[in-house]
Amino acid sequence: MNLILDPNVAYLLLIIGFFLAIMALFSPGTGILEIGALFMIVMAGYSIYNQPINWWALVILIIGVFPFLLALRKSKKWIFLGLALLSFMAGSIFLFKPENGIIAVHPVLVVLVSVTIVPLVWLITRRGLEAIGRKPVHDLERLIGAVGEARSDIEMEGTIYIDGEEWSARSNSPIHAGSKIRVVNREGLILVVEPIEPTKP
Repeated sequence: MNLILDPNVAYLLLIIGFFLAIMALFSPGTGILEIGALFMIVMAGYSIYNQPINWWALVILIIGVFPFLLALRKSKKWIFLGLALLSFMAGSIFLFKPENGIIAVHPVLVVLVSVTIVPLVWLITRRGLEAIGRKPVHDLERLIGAVGEARSDIEMEGTIYIDGEEWSARSNSPIHAGSKIRVVNREGLILVVEPIEPTKP
């Protein structure tokens, strides 16, 4: 436990936990990132709880979140990202009360971690927000009226090849593999098709 109570180790655990939490937010589903983030944050929390901290430094860290959020939304994002980075470094260096008049967390460690993690988290978060706000690439309505080819026999359901991609499709009449088809409607992600030439025997 003495290792965990080292301010440098506590700082690294907190940063790794924060980074894993951001990754889990934009890559949900596996549970591995969530468990890793929780474990790291709990260990860091234990260390922080058992050490004296400078509350003003913690306030500086929290204040640094606001320019970081502005950096995600404003056009002159580098200015806000720089302010967030400076706030993060200052709060990190002075977070723990020093012993014997020295800084508890090594400044070189803080600078290296800060210039790596803050821009990386900003990039991941921005890409994630862009992906959330992006319109779907596949507009199925545009496929109505398009001509393609049956890749399998289609009774009630089968596979067609259209516009460079394979799609699930169904037809009200039997269609043999290799026949030309036309999309006439869609039902969710299933395209409704009809033959545009006599089906092959």
